[in-house]
Amino acid sequence: MSLAISPTHRKDAFCWSYTKNGQYTVKSGYWVATHILHAEEETEVTQPSITELQAFAWKVNAPRKIRHLIWKLISGQVAVTRNLIRRNLRCDNYCPRCGETEKNVTNAIFECPPALQAWELSSTPSNPQTFPISSMEIDRDPLELVRYAESKRQAWYNAKESIPNPPQAPNTEVVQALSLNNMCMVDGSWTFTDFFSRIGWVWKDNTGKIQLMGTRNLRRRETTLHSELEALKWALESMLQHSNCQHFGTDCKDLIAIIKEPQAWSNFSTELEAIQIILMCYSDFKITYVPRTHNEIADSLAKNARSFHRSLCFIGCSTPVWLPIPPHI
Repeated sequence: MSLAISPTHRKDAFCWSYTKNGQYTVKSGYWVATHILHAEEETEVTQPSITELQAFAWKVNAPRKIRHLIWKLISGQVAVTRNLIRRNLRCDNYCPRCGETEKNVTNAIFECPPALQAWELSSTPSNPQTFPISSMEIDRDPLELVRYAESKRQAWYNAKESIPNPPQAPNTEVVQALSLNNMCMVDGSWTFTDFFSRIGWVWKDNTGKIQLMGTRNLRRRETTLHSELEALKWALESMLQHSNCQHFGTDCKDLIAIIKEPQAWSNFSTELEAIQIILMCYSDFKITYVPRTHNEIADSLAKNARSFHRSLCFIGCSTPVWLPIPPHI
């Protein structure tokens, strides 16, 4: 079993396993409904699917309202009178533009005489046999509407070309990573196929010299974030025994968010409960984000434990001969 047991034997609680923090979101619920529940249903397909066309509508190089209109046309969701009557709305079931009976969206957009004339007058390439208007006698001239639509299109292209590139924010990671003295840096390594999760940490003193390091194999946890929490938990326990270090570093921003807002990450409540108990022994605990390039030693210690297909736990002042030497040592 990869599930952790509460050290205080608190009652079990529900959490949503399809988000990182265990909180339900509409987006994740929609994904479950369309990718898992829908896949389990065995339904007979009686006509070609329009799913790919609907997805393609949102990729068209056009304003968002035009993409929305295309999606509604493909889905048959335009508010023509036939659809309104089907939804029990009171209205006359005829086309208000030409007076003919309106059957579906296709009739309104492509077959209604005013729509045919608008397509013919527009600059959109079309087949004259598809939009024959030579014999039509229509009182209303749609040319003004066509010109308005083309002016809107040109204005959108001009606005799109004139948008300046947003200024890049200054890189603050380098400034932050310059002071890593008297800090214990932690990291976890996790893959779905391995039997173990690997964790590692390294402590540097005030002069930046390595004083202690550790690497360990644990039974594989549910996610990589669980491994990151285990790495921090073990580093906290080790620093209490071997040093007075209060400052910890990680290249995982989610780990920092979990520690700062534990109530928002119900998926890790058991691990956070154990860490909160340990933090009671710290007077000035602080955790900082460091770039991956400045956390290579802890990362290497965690990944090197992958070669051991059995339980492993090592703490020492230098790298043993049976463990590959991490970089920058």
